[in-house]
Amino acid sequence: MTLSNEPTRPHDQLREVQIQCGYLESNPASVLYRSGKTIVLCTASIERGVPPWMEGKGKGWVTAEYNMLPGSTSPRKRRDRDGKVDGRTTEIQRLIGRSLRAIIDLNALGERMITVDCDVLQADGGTRTASITGGFIALSLAVKQLAAMPVIGALPPVDPQAVLPKSVAAISVGVIGDDVVLDLDYLLDSAADVDMNIVMTGDGRFIEIQGTGEEATFGDEQLVRMLALGKKGIAELTAKQFAALEK
Repeated sequence: MTLSNEPTRPHDQLREVQIQCGYLESNPASVLYRSGKTIVLCTASIERGVPPWMEGKGKGWVTAEYNMLPGSTSPRKRRDRDGKVDGRTTEIQRLIGRSLRAIIDLNALGERMITVDCDVLQADGGTRTASITGGFIALSLAVKQLAAMPVIGALPPVDPQAVLPKSVAAISVGVIGDDVVLDLDYLLDSAADVDMNIVMTGDGRFIEIQGTGEEATFGDEQLVRMLALGKKGIAELTAKQFAALEK
C-alpha cells in the first residue's frame, strides 16, 4: 500500500491533525480523528457492571477494540470473522487498552465498564498512535457523559477530574539515514531504519515505548533524539486534544 503523497514537511513537524467530536448522532462519545491521511473513528460505550473476574471489587474497567475496515487499505483487508482476530490486531488493541487504563482511576469509576472502539477508516501509517490519541478523547467524552447521568443503586457519582486525572497521547518517531523524523506516514515508515511508537501522559510521563531497528541498529544519541522529538509531538497533540474537548 502506497497511499502517502502529502507535501514534504519538516522532520520535526506533525502531520495535519483534525478532530471532530460527537461525530455520530447515536453516540455522543465519538470522535473522527485524522492524522494526515490516516482516519480513525473512535467511540466509547458505557456499560453498568464489570467483567465477572472484577465483580464485587468496587472498581471499574476500561478495554479497547481495534479494527481496520476492509476499504482502509489497498489491497482490501479481509474482515475478522467468527471471533478470530489476527495477532497484529490483538497486539494493538491490548496496547490501546493498557494506555487508557494507565491514566484512569478505576476506583473512582465504580463498577462500570467503558469500551473504546477504534475503527480505522483509512490507513496511511500510525493507526495505533492515532487510535490511542483519539481514543482518549472518546473516553473523556464518555466520562463527562457519565457525570451527567443519574446515580443508581450503590454506584458512586462520577467526578470527571477524579476519574481522568491525566491525559494520554501517542506518536511515532523514526530514523531515516542521519535524520530523526516525527510522525511517520506509510512511506516514511517503509523507509525508516528504526521506528518507534511512544505513548505518554500529557504531563510528560512515559507509558510505553516500542522501538525496533529494521535491519539496523541505533545508539544512545539517536535514542535521546527520538525520545525528545516524541515528547515534543506528544505536547502538541495534548494541546490539540484539550482544544477539541473544550469545543
